[in-house]
Amino acid sequence: MLLAIEIGGTKLQLGVGSGEGGPLAAIERVDVAPERGADGVLRQIEQTAPALIQRHTVTAVGIGFGGPVDADAGRTVLSHQVEGWEDFPLADWCRKTLALPVVIGNDSDSAGLGEARFGAGKGHRVVFYTNVGSGIGGALVVDGQLYRGAGGIAAELGHLRPGPLAERPDQTVESVASGWGIAAAARARLADPTSLLFGPLANGERSPQPEAVRQRLIDREEADEEFAADLLHRCNGRAETLSAAMVAAAAAEGNRLALEVFDHACQTYGWAIAQMITLSAPDVVVIGGGVSLADETLLLAPLREYVDRYVFPPLKGSFQIVPSALGEEVVLHGALALAAGASSLLE
Repeated sequence: MLLAIEIGGTKLQLGVGSGEGGPLAAIERVDVAPERGADGVLRQIEQTAPALIQRHTVTAVGIGFGGPVDADAGRTVLSHQVEGWEDFPLADWCRKTLALPVVIGNDSDSAGLGEARFGAGKGHRVVFYTNVGSGIGGALVVDGQLYRGAGGIAAELGHLRPGPLAERPDQTVESVASGWGIAAAARARLADPTSLLFGPLANGERSPQPEAVRQRLIDREEADEEFAADLLHRCNGRAETLSAAMVAAAAAEGNRLALEVFDHACQTYGWAIAQMITLSAPDVVVIGGGVSLADETLLLAPLREYVDRYVFPPLKGSFQIVPSALGEEVVLHGALALAAGASSLLE
């Protein structure tokens, strides 16, 4: 049997399985305390993993890490949520601590591998996986194997810059369409009711009369006060605590401000996915992550429309866009597959 470890910004998961799909033999979930840093996570692994290893006669370990990694060197590059992972020799630490062969990968890569082999991408030759949650990741799997590019990092969809005017490194698809991006955009709308106001107005009938335009702005702002009040009510008047889940719930109930924020996120995300499809021509695009659990009318349906708008026209109809099938265990299944590959090399 094999052990998979998922290291995230808020949770640590350990699962035991064969690396060939199917139900896990065991699974342990532990909350991560970001303020304790990487050392706190390592202590949790020390406390949880040995019993699983002994009980199930584990022969190798696969790790899906929540951040960029140097898979060949077995080192983490950094974590955007937890301090202390900068250039950390995670594979060596695990080998010494657990006395087993270890292979590491990025969590999105691991999830993509899991979905391609055992989930929604099973049976397809070229699978692109992307997860949208606190961040946005991507993984390209061809013939059941991860494509990592020449430098070990590839298919990072969330770090595309949406257009040539996005000149700063922080102006990314992730900054707009991730859960944090959606929440930030909604908070901006609460702070400045006129932000993004002219876009919807431009879709209406144009009027050459300044007074008519001014009146439309007044009417729109007054109507939006009700939707802003609804969002504030959902976060108990504390706009800084407004979350993507709250925005999604408001949008599902018809809150226009929330709907516009979600639509803008879908447009940006759909544009990015269209670029990936244009470049790699996958058979299937699998959408995972927490935000993907939003109602289909809020995410998948508009996402498909925006992808069709921006994709290279000859590729229309050549791919599917489907939700993830493996749920919360997706990274574990991919990490088990990585461990199975590492284990076979030692036989």
